[in-house]
Amino acid sequence: METIKGRVHSIQSMGTLDGPGIRFVVFMQGCNLRCKCCHNPDTWAISEGTEYTPIEIFEKAVRFKEYFKNEGGITLSGGEPLLQSQFAFEVFTLCHKENINTCLDTSGSILNEDVKKLLSVCDRVLLDIKYTKDTLYKENVGCSLNLPLEFLAYLNSKNIPTTLRQVIIPGLNDNKENIENLKSLAVKHLCVDKIELLPFKKICQSKYDNMNIEFPFAHIETPSKETMEELNNLL
Repeated sequence: METIKGRVHSIQSMGTLDGPGIRFVVFMQGCNLRCKCCHNPDTWAISEGTEYTPIEIFEKAVRFKEYFKNEGGITLSGGEPLLQSQFAFEVFTLCHKENINTCLDTSGSILNEDVKKLLSVCDRVLLDIKYTKDTLYKENVGCSLNLPLEFLAYLNSKNIPTTLRQVIIPGLNDNKENIENLKSLAVKHLCVDKIELLPFKKICQSKYDNMNIEFPFAHIETPSKETMEELNNLL
């Protein structure tokens, strides 16, 4: 049988922002969404990137095992890793054989049998809940809020430890109502044990310029430190 291959945009060997502890982070190529706040438009096209086999990714990750300790491990991010869920399953299965913690960073916009199989070998999911209103999702993401909510419900049914993440974008979700909605989701789903609020930034502007495409949120400023503190206090 032919070995499955995955398309990878880039690899970060010692990440500290993509899950607990020190992580070996694989940014998968390809995304099914077009979020207006996207920092990685260069990951959109699934036909691009570098091809790897699952064993090639595993062999790179295992070199850093001594740095992972108890909390660290491997994280598959993107792009959207769910587009390559069969490949991701093989990678995570190999990692589990070496007791390497597995983490999936996803928008939760796809839920099929391959994705459910992948989730069976996930130790933690970082689920990006971009907004808590369906109208904002449809306008600024390209899908309905129902998709990540269905994904979250499945995570809850399988008791998969989950971190909710949200990028705070001034004028869209930097308000008390949104934070209370986010808190409500956590209360209703016992699998959620952490919420992370991340400030919107525009360090991606050069990528859009290089690709000769418009950055839809170029006019939006980064939220102030005071705003982030206020919203975090609400949590």
